[in-house]
Amino acid sequence: MSLSHDDVTRLLQLLDASQFDALELEADGVKLSLRRRGAVAGLGASTTASAPAGAHGSAADAPVQPAARAAAAGVGLLDICAPMLGTFYGAPKPGAAPFVSVGSAVGPDSVVGIVEVMKLMNSIPAATSGEVVEILVGDGALVEYGQVLMRVRPA
Repeated sequence: MSLSHDDVTRLLQLLDASQFDALELEADGVKLSLRRRGAVAGLGASTTASAPAGAHGSAADAPVQPAARAAAAGVGLLDICAPMLGTFYGAPKPGAAPFVSVGSAVGPDSVVGIVEVMKLMNSIPAATSGEVVEILVGDGALVEYGQVLMRVRPA
């Protein structure tokens, strides 16, 4: 099964027009999981598309926010999470300086990375002010919706 950009766009339109909060499609080794912004990951067998197991409890505990959220691992730290499934890039292009590194100051509109989905580049804003204290994913890593990308100490 192959999905074109138009196919995914149409699926997003159908989800938006429906009463449902999520759509999961799996066929021929391709898995597509769509959720409305702020929707809790499904309580069924397919909750693996949210935060990694054990990182912050189950997906049913609280909605996974693509922006910053309180981190369980570090008191007072905020997590910046992947807003969607895709490939994470920490720099605007190969060989370029990264958007942020440990110790970088960020503001709510600061771009901290990019997630590529089907050749579309989606900027990830910090959504908070503070200092980057930990970067948890490498450049070119596949990330899942809600996966913690980095941690920030709020200003």
